[in-house]
Amino acid sequence: MNDILPYLLRELQEYGYPIVWLSVFIGAIGIPLPNTLLLLAAGAFAALGNLNLVGLFLVSLSAFVAGDSGSYWIGRIWGSKVLNWLETSTRVHWINPQTIARSRIYFHRRGGWAIFFSRFLVSAFGGAINLLAGAELYPYRQFFLYELAGKILGSLLPLVLGYIFTTSWRVVGDILGTSSIFVLAIIIVLFLSYLAISWFRRARQADKLRQAPLQEAQLEISVAASHLPGSEIINSSSSNLPL
Repeated sequence: MNDILPYLLRELQEYGYPIVWLSVFIGAIGIPLPNTLLLLAAGAFAALGNLNLVGLFLVSLSAFVAGDSGSYWIGRIWGSKVLNWLETSTRVHWINPQTIARSRIYFHRRGGWAIFFSRFLVSAFGGAINLLAGAELYPYRQFFLYELAGKILGSLLPLVLGYIFTTSWRVVGDILGTSSIFVLAIIIVLFLSYLAISWFRRARQADKLRQAPLQEAQLEISVAASHLPGSEIINSSSSNLPL
């Protein structure tokens, strides 16, 4: 990334908007490029009067939406076929078809937030989320709405910060990069905690299910014993014993 950025900055100074659109589009498709730093630099150039901030916002937003939509449809066309094959194939034994079905249901319920936050908060996951949304057959209309809302922030935030801080845009880029790593670490910890709690709950439920037949058998034995001949005499005599 450090080798690519100087080249992109030189091209940005020479060609302007087309380089912004092309770089952002390629990054949104899934090829990693330092687009956050590029947009910060573009915002700084706008503050110096070389580019227009509104024009940069519209160019970057359109490139983001086009690239993310492209990777979504790649996942929908080819990724969904792979998941369907894994779900129905009898040759693959290490993937449970029920697991794939549950993942689709879960993504349809919660995937919107993953799409939204991966547009600006943890943008490194953006390409993977796009492919996953397509492969899971997430409705494109909902994908587009979450995508648009997230990318408005994802485009506007670095441009405005670069415009405000101008010559200090590299420092802002370092802060944003560190913040993204910190947020990513928190997400990983929360996810692992969720998995641990889910596993503990399933283990307790499984233990209860294993103990249920034994408890029922003990109850049946005690009921049957209470109906044996002489059990009434034993019970009444035991109740009349002095305390």
